[in-house]
Amino acid sequence: MERVAIVGASMTRFGQRDAWVRELLAEAGEAALADAGIVGDDLDHLYVSNMASGEFEGQTGVPNALAHDLAATPAYTARIDQTSSSGGAGVYAAWQSVASGASELTMLVGGEKMTHRSTSEATDVIASLTHPVEYKHGVTLPSFAGLTARLYLEEYDAPRESLGKVAVKNHKNGVDNPHAQFRKEVDLETVLESPVVADPLRLYDFCPITDGSAALVFCPESVAEEYAPDGEYAVITGIGGATDTHVVHERADPTTMGGVVDSAEIAYDMAGIAPDDVDVAELHDMFTILEFLQSEDLGFFEKGEGWRAVEEGVTDRDGDLPINTSGGLKSKGHPLGASGVAQVYEIVEQVTGNAGPRQVDAETGLACNVGGFGNCVTTAILEGSQ
Repeated sequence: MERVAIVGASMTRFGQRDAWVRELLAEAGEAALADAGIVGDDLDHLYVSNMASGEFEGQTGVPNALAHDLAATPAYTARIDQTSSSGGAGVYAAWQSVASGASELTMLVGGEKMTHRSTSEATDVIASLTHPVEYKHGVTLPSFAGLTARLYLEEYDAPRESLGKVAVKNHKNGVDNPHAQFRKEVDLETVLESPVVADPLRLYDFCPITDGSAALVFCPESVAEEYAPDGEYAVITGIGGATDTHVVHERADPTTMGGVVDSAEIAYDMAGIAPDDVDVAELHDMFTILEFLQSEDLGFFEKGEGWRAVEEGVTDRDGDLPINTSGGLKSKGHPLGASGVAQVYEIVEQVTGNAGPRQVDAETGLACNVGGFGNCVTTAILEGSQ
């Protein structure tokens, strides 16, 4: 099986955009093609990660429209929808297309247009991914997050302030990300005094509603230098996908995300590394509690110890294991179909030494993209070529 390299990467500005999803996808796609030094009709496969363009703006058929807009015909196209982990699932699909030998050049573009809808409308679209029985009872992802956060704080004797410090850290990181939706620091007092959304979680424990897109170009590692003659490209050394119960209350321990555990085990085995070998990570912090859960389920910290790592500065940009140097979903934003692609974009920037003021000492990075409340997960491990 061919090892797969990423030789082109781009990300648009995240936030409230006047452009519609088709325009956002084309913006990121054109930039990624330019980064790889290719044109649209060089592509064999073109994937689009998108959760809900039909629900948000009545736009379907986005992969075919994008092929037209990028002059990529006759490339094979497909839309990848795996709820809020659509981006990670798209990375997996693009990796498969090249690793299998079916394609020599594949591009993935992830994007979503959301901000033209009200918060209640957007929340309802996202809540539709829950089990129908739970949905009928008004269950939303924020309510799951609040219940799980309360259980975690009580089970592991964690202070409420530790969750707030995740938001403070990620906002601080986002200041140096030119693509981030929120580029301003917040202090702990502001976080802890913001309005309650789902007790004990408050407004600043949640990511924003976002428009944006990101793109990646994949090829076999054996030909990567044809597209990146400077040798600056990333290699996917491990990738895994997994699912967990659709009904959250069926899990033996709601503070453990089985899809994270299982997908990470597959990725670590493929890459031939252990959690201690990871230098930087991008985690799906749609809610602050998810950074604790993922950091533990990925094996970075013992169960119930993720909050201590934040308190001790281990996950700061200058800590032993920087997490969410991009600002995470919390500061960078969360345009559903783009988020997993943007996570990998950040890791590519880090392991190739192109992260600018966000740069940390990183040879190996990990991105974990979560759908729903851990219902589906993709974990990818990347290394720099040099």
